[in-house]
Amino acid sequence: MSRPLVRVRDLSVRFGDAPAVEGVSFDLEPGRCVALVGESGSGKSVTGRSLLGLVGPGSLVEADELSLDGADLRSFSEREWRRVRGGDVALVLQDALVSLDPLVRIGSQVTDAVRVHSDATGRARRARALSLLADVGVPEPELRAAQYPHELSGGLRQRALIASALAASPRVLIADEPTTALDVTVQRQVLQLLGRVRQAGTALLLISHDLAVVAQLADEILVLKDGRVVERGAPREVLTAPTDSYTRRLIAAIPSGRTRGERLSGAASVSLAPAPRARPAGRTALRAEAPAVAAPGADTTAAAGARPPAPVLTAHGLTKTYRRPDGGRLRAVDDVSFALARGSALGVVGESGSGKSTVAGIVLGLTTPDAGSVDLDGTPWVPAPERLRRPRRHGIQVISQDPLGSFDPRHTVEAIVSEALAQAGVARRDRRERAASLLEQVGLDASLLSRHPLTLSGGQRQRVAIVRALAVEPEVLVCDEPVSALDVSVQAQVLDLLADLRAQLGISLLFISHDLGVVRHVADDVVVMRSGRIVESGPVDTVFDDPRHPYTRELIRAIPTLLTRP
Repeated sequence: MSRPLVRVRDLSVRFGDAPAVEGVSFDLEPGRCVALVGESGSGKSVTGRSLLGLVGPGSLVEADELSLDGADLRSFSEREWRRVRGGDVALVLQDALVSLDPLVRIGSQVTDAVRVHSDATGRARRARALSLLADVGVPEPELRAAQYPHELSGGLRQRALIASALAASPRVLIADEPTTALDVTVQRQVLQLLGRVRQAGTALLLISHDLAVVAQLADEILVLKDGRVVERGAPREVLTAPTDSYTRRLIAAIPSGRTRGERLSGAASVSLAPAPRARPAGRTALRAEAPAVAAPGADTTAAAGARPPAPVLTAHGLTKTYRRPDGGRLRAVDDVSFALARGSALGVVGESGSGKSTVAGIVLGLTTPDAGSVDLDGTPWVPAPERLRRPRRHGIQVISQDPLGSFDPRHTVEAIVSEALAQAGVARRDRRERAASLLEQVGLDASLLSRHPLTLSGGQRQRVAIVRALAVEPEVLVCDEPVSALDVSVQAQVLDLLADLRAQLGISLLFISHDLGVVRHVADDVVVMRSGRIVESGPVDTVFDDPRHPYTRELIRAIPTLLTRP
């Protein structure tokens, strides 16, 4: 056991009178990994930021000891902190789009720390950038280094951010949700990279809500709740024999094939009943009657001689090509066809860049395909003039990965939901009461109506997004990575809510995700996409238990599981 690089003893952080962290202690030694796990607001990120002097204005940081290689961090000036940040200690944040400078090319940003903390020449910095981008799994690193952040997918941005943190070979790496936006194969590459960094002697503080990811790297796990450590120990002890009820709840909330048909959050199902109302003139009613829908994971095999239900959504030969920055052509979607049965859930999986989100844009009528068509409830939907689609748009709604980006930050929750209710034909005098009722149905208090999106937690914002979609009584919800940014317990609540929507309202889900455990828990059927094409499809259990295509087998092998190292 080597001498710790970082020692933390009885760390407490307060914002005014509100404690964010209380009594946290741990050591970070060269070549070892300590993982902090817990829900949003548990104090994980605040603890990590305290090692960089980035807790924030108005904070009070106190500790019996807070040191880096013997230096007392409690007495550091801002000038001393600047020498440490990016050099001795580096930080990888979850939100790459906010963390990266939108006006600077990726290659330059990756080597910012090298420029600040070394005398390397421009040519050496460029070579270092390309090498790092390749190491973290960025395809075509020379092309990507010349691009700006908005030209990269979320997964590629996150990989570039990890590369920039590693550029100056820090002795301590703080990784705050480093794999949240990554698909399973790239996630495995990043975990392997972090494992090599740790083996080379870097001390790693891993902050994550994904217990399977934590199990891949951690030597010690600290479980935080309300700023306090409620359990700590080696991964095998904490993850297979947890002693604290909170830890047991976190582990029970992990979705998988084993949990199909079960509730993850432990909460009772909510009652979802649309309020009767008159639909505005000229609007076509899509749902005549909500079909009886089996619980997700139940046996849905049709009885002998029974006619299977007609699909509510059908895609035929969808194709979409984009021009690349180098002047070439990229076929993002290539002859994609599928059908979504009424009341069922169809999972769409694949790596970043496989075409999943482009398919979602086409299905929603937001992206025009080069070829192919989409039928909604048996009627042509895409391509069609928007003036003909608009009266039917209530029938298909979207829940995105980033609800905050889809909300007007100036609007209150009441204004956001009321806008949808107005489109649904609800009279102005009834909108507040209906909005409050919808919030309560998804487990939110009506007092949130006066709040703005920025003051809500990630889970609350995602539920408001679901409420906005439900306000117009859709038949189809297109869920594009709807839980990838949520911690495991909030994710469990949202997945349970989606199951209630299917069971009680007969809503169909087109569920797009890179998290195969979530897809197996939610979906009845699945299509696997690679390079714009569907390479395999079928019932979810069949595809996961007996994959036929080599790419599907590769995806399934890459799924991180508790207590298996990469």
